[in-house]
Amino acid sequence: MALATNMRRNACLVTNWLVASGKLNFLSVGFEHASYSIIRKTNGLRIFGDQLEASRTYATSCAKLSDEIQKENSDSNMLVDSFGRMHTYLRISLTERCNLRCQYCMPAEGVDLTSTPKLLTRNEIMRLANLFVSSGVNKIRLTGGEPTIRKDIEDICLELSNLKGLKTLAMTTNGIVLARKLPKLKECGLSAINISLDTLVPAKFEFMTRRKGHEKVMESINAAVDLGYNPVKVNCVIMRGFNDDEICNFVELTREKPINIRFIEFMPFDGNVWNVKKLVPYSEILQTVTKNFVNLTRLGDHPTETAKNFRIDGHQGTVSFITSMTEHFCAGCNRLRLLADGNFKVCLFGPSEVSLRDPLRQGADDNELREIIHAAVRRKKASHAGMFDIAKTANRPMIHIGG
Repeated sequence: MALATNMRRNACLVTNWLVASGKLNFLSVGFEHASYSIIRKTNGLRIFGDQLEASRTYATSCAKLSDEIQKENSDSNMLVDSFGRMHTYLRISLTERCNLRCQYCMPAEGVDLTSTPKLLTRNEIMRLANLFVSSGVNKIRLTGGEPTIRKDIEDICLELSNLKGLKTLAMTTNGIVLARKLPKLKECGLSAINISLDTLVPAKFEFMTRRKGHEKVMESINAAVDLGYNPVKVNCVIMRGFNDDEICNFVELTREKPINIRFIEFMPFDGNVWNVKKLVPYSEILQTVTKNFVNLTRLGDHPTETAKNFRIDGHQGTVSFITSMTEHFCAGCNRLRLLADGNFKVCLFGPSEVSLRDPLRQGADDNELREIIHAAVRRKKASHAGMFDIAKTANRPMIHIGG
């Protein structure tokens, strides 16, 4: 076991050095296949997987190390799993509540909500966030439910942005109330924004979300652009027969503004009434875009990136594809999730959860909480093949990963 762990660590360090130095300029793992056939180009030389046996399985399983943490003796403080993946990205759900009722996310009557006393307080969120950041997390994304409906959202942003070592504080929101709150949120340190919008047609928006508000979301997108967010990321779940005819209209939003349209493959699950026939695969969405827009150029993606990113000549913004279903990206996963009730998930698609709230409230000190977190990360699987298991956990609404 110790030998295997050292091999993984060494493979991770080699890969990180190659990426950081620019010597490794192509990484590709077909995680959906049984074999890991990797061809790398290093200074013009073709090196085949058999020559890098120790590291080929883990080549894209390692986040690029920053200059501050490239020393091997710091590994024990980092959130590294047994496959060498370094976890630097934490998603914090601030609330289970939402002011929309999207049909693919939850039933019209909503879902059973956790009682308020069982939800994390702001102080508890801050204590746990500080533990994660001190263990190498440098990016936090605030999610929900809908994070902007939490009354203390500005205070949370201000305190989180002041954590030493945190580089990015992001938020994913439906944009309904964002426009009026965003100036203050930016002052409080919110540095990146994702806005969910699945249609540019108001009537479709009302049908899908069971609420009005399309104009408010568009206002929020424009407000984010005006405030200097670059890019303003717009998450769009593509569903056959609903909005697949709007793909090019969404791409047009990138022509004059620094907007990153992120097309997300629809993920059917037991709790929504939308079946797998609604799935429009990445290859089909990409084909639609390439037929209608010339000079689509693939950008270089970070090994931990969940999106395939493209630029179109003459457009200020960019287009991305999140292939949650057809080409999942477990190999490079560096993400963790803290739910509003204090449960900790090391895999966004997996059913396993570990409570951090309970030991915190039972008097656990920071070292004890940190060990619980590290132990959970060490148990993380290489991949999660049962993509729909997430729908079977605690009657939670659908979780998309367009961050």
